[in-house]
Amino acid sequence: MTLLVFGQSGQVARELAGFPDVLCLPRAEADLTAPEACDAAIRRYGPRAVINAAAYTAVDRAESEPALAHLINAATPGTMARTCADMGIPFVQISTDYVFDGSGTAPWTPADPTGPLNAYGRSKLAGERQVMAAAGPHAVLRTSWVVSAHGSNFVKTMLRLGKSRDRISVVADQIGGPTPARAIAAACVRIAETLITEPEKSGIYHFAGSPDTSWAGFARETFAQAGIACEVVDIPTTDYPTPAVRPLNSRLGCSLLEPVFGLSRPDWRQGLHDILHDLGEI
Repeated sequence: MTLLVFGQSGQVARELAGFPDVLCLPRAEADLTAPEACDAAIRRYGPRAVINAAAYTAVDRAESEPALAHLINAATPGTMARTCADMGIPFVQISTDYVFDGSGTAPWTPADPTGPLNAYGRSKLAGERQVMAAAGPHAVLRTSWVVSAHGSNFVKTMLRLGKSRDRISVVADQIGGPTPARAIAAACVRIAETLITEPEKSGIYHFAGSPDTSWAGFARETFAQAGIACEVVDIPTTDYPTPAVRPLNSRLGCSLLEPVFGLSRPDWRQGLHDILHDLGEI
């Protein structure tokens, strides 16, 4: 076996399952609330590299469950990373744009100061720090606005609402790069395989779809491609309050990936087309 993946039902994990020589572990084999079980799984399978595609992703619920979010998003990945470092194998951790405070309009670079606005972002940042502190071959891959034909996500929500309403209001002042889970999975595999032979390429990297857009712009493109006649009304974030504060600027600067791993930003509009095709919408 080449790659061991933590996660089975999530968007990225379901895409990773389609790659050769990949084993995705279900919760029954590796409970993320039990770090010692994850350590044991890595040692039992003896993979060439590990990808953590599992996480606590309920952003709003994390505000009332910060300890659980920290356990799953920080403590457990830290254990995984230390186990991999002990075994001398690469560890790839998927992270998020939510580690930033969303200020300004410039794309965030991996070297920029972090400042998460919510409990979810704080838990993911803590996870990043534990992975780096393990000091083994590693990559922290920050991404944003993940979508696919699997699970619950923005595209599927828009399809449901667009078919039942003539107009919907969508936030227009949060800007970022929608990222197809399939592209994230492919990037994780490329990075893990590279780190096996070139561990010196360890570090933090950004990977997000292009071009940057707003949630409202994303909704309009979804309706246009799916042939849904639903008007999108732009609203500010202040008109759509949520328990967790969202960053306004989620633009990610991804320029490091091309020279290091040969990865360029995926066009999310093509990725959206593929998702809609998989869902039978086009």
